[in-house]
Amino acid sequence: MLFVLLFLTPLGYAAYLSLFQHKLIGGTVFVGLDNYVKAVTDPQFLRGVLRVATFFVVQVPVMLLLALLFALALDSGLMRLARVVRLGIFLPYAVPAAIAALMWGYLYGPDYGPFAQLGRMLDIAVPRFLSEDWMLGSLANIVTWEFVGYNMIILYAALRTIPPDLYEAAAVDGAGAWRIAWSIKLPALRPALMLTLLFSVIGSFQLFNEPNLLQRFAPSVIDSAYTANLYAYSLAFTGQQVNYAATVSFLLGLVIVIVSYVVLFTANRRRRRDSPA
Repeated sequence: MLFVLLFLTPLGYAAYLSLFQHKLIGGTVFVGLDNYVKAVTDPQFLRGVLRVATFFVVQVPVMLLLALLFALALDSGLMRLARVVRLGIFLPYAVPAAIAALMWGYLYGPDYGPFAQLGRMLDIAVPRFLSEDWMLGSLANIVTWEFVGYNMIILYAALRTIPPDLYEAAAVDGAGAWRIAWSIKLPALRPALMLTLLFSVIGSFQLFNEPNLLQRFAPSVIDSAYTANLYAYSLAFTGQQVNYAATVSFLLGLVIVIVSYVVLFTANRRRRRDSPA
């Protein structure tokens, strides 16, 4: 019952709204799938989806690789002050996304930011982090800084569930630390890696907070349709096009479902191929 109230009911209402259109003359009228036809040919929506897809392809592998390396290093038992290091890596996740975006916006600032000031002191050119060419990378850096610790904790918790007997048996057989990591730890981490990857798919295509706040720092670079989620928000609350915003949101959800299914299908197919007959 709670699932119906909190998930299916809003979803059904959004689908209902997407079938209507508000007109100056005639009020709200039923238009069927016209909004969907318009959305799939809307260049602003398509550019937003392509941009977050690029963001996903570039940012997520870097983030998950860092999280994996940190988790393996902490689990190895060789790192000094492991608890302090673990807390330090996880701490950025505890910082609200709004504060993180504003903080990095200040650091990126071309006039007052510390990078720009350091560049002027040393008389060297500093990348314009808030320019059109650098903006996507700057956003990726913020999201990576925020979520490496979160993903690391998931992977580290999965590593702690591996029975110590496996390590002892591998050591008896002469396996070193690298061999144990490759043959025991990484295969055991596949379910956790898949979970973090699915979370990353959803988070990447719903990218909103960071570009919405950095828009104040670079309004000429980040427009109202920079990401698909930001476009839907702008349509609903700035343009008052609630019905079309519901359509864009519904299509964005469909894109997330398709990408998630492709990721799961590819992973399951590879696992069946690699598993012994």
